[in-house]
Amino acid sequence: MSRGYNFSAGPAAVPEAVLRQAQAELLDWGKARASVMEISHRGKDFIALAAESEQDLRKLLNIPQSYKVLFLQGGATQHFAQIPMNFARRDQAVDYVVTGHWGEKAASEAKTLAQVRIAASGKDGNYSAIPARATWQLDPGAAYVHYTPNETIHGVEFQDVPDVGALPLIADMSSDILSRPIDVSRFGAIYAGAQKNIGASGLVVMIVREDLLARCPKDIPKIFNYAEHAANDSMLNTPNTFGWYLASLIFKWLLAEGGMQAIGARNRAKQELLYGYIDGSGYYKNPVDKSARSWMNVPFTLPRAELDAAFLKEAEAAGLMALKGHRALGGMRASLYNAVSLEAVQALVGFMRDFARRNG
Repeated sequence: MSRGYNFSAGPAAVPEAVLRQAQAELLDWGKARASVMEISHRGKDFIALAAESEQDLRKLLNIPQSYKVLFLQGGATQHFAQIPMNFARRDQAVDYVVTGHWGEKAASEAKTLAQVRIAASGKDGNYSAIPARATWQLDPGAAYVHYTPNETIHGVEFQDVPDVGALPLIADMSSDILSRPIDVSRFGAIYAGAQKNIGASGLVVMIVREDLLARCPKDIPKIFNYAEHAANDSMLNTPNTFGWYLASLIFKWLLAEGGMQAIGARNRAKQELLYGYIDGSGYYKNPVDKSARSWMNVPFTLPRAELDAAFLKEAEAAGLMALKGHRALGGMRASLYNAVSLEAVQALVGFMRDFARRNG
């Protein structure tokens, strides 16, 4: 077996140690005498896994007791609609700060469910920077402020949590959750698709302040009601049991690696290495303002677009996988999620240096 270095934007790399553990346990998990995929989600074994995984995530992110942790389905895109459905009235303003493709989609989905206001947008600058906080036009009566801390496609990331006063701040943290320490108490709710730093696609983790759950209306179907999911410990319906199991292994791996401080330091070193080479190469370019560069997703271009195909072909032959940029932007993109090692980034930089030398 020959595994390459996986720079995919998602579904993304999973730590090899986690994959090997899942492989070893696939037929016979714990004392169940069956796969974790084959046992009841209401049985004592899976209930214990669910409770332990929540406690591990709480420890990793230092989640206050005033927040509920939910393990849901639908992908983050489904929750673009569920969030206004649960936390706003149809006649109520909701503020969206749009800094890329996923922020656009979140705002678009909310338009049929609440009165969406674009409080700030980086569109005029082709989403290469984050609008200065002083330019945001927030409605003090808005139900919440929604933003995307890291834009996977455009490679734009907030370097700190924006201050929105007393308004609940809701974050789609799909592509940067668990990449470094965060202060959960600054948020009304955080939600994240799992397929970047939490494991397999099909699972969504939500961390939500209890007072927001009191807003959830009684007249929406229970399956879409976050308060109902919280009251049923995320077991209102059959959850994504294998995805939840894989997430539980990821949480334990992160704890064993030293938690968020250690992971954050590792991720800082990876992005500094790659951006440092790009900036100093005189060959490759990154289009994002330096103050807003993503730690997780690094887009870059070559001097001539006709070199792209050769770059990708040679990179794959060298074991450097999934570097093709998103179709909306072209070029290249290297995603540096937690499971991507410093060794992988060193190998990428070495290849990029050699390619530039041969094709300069």
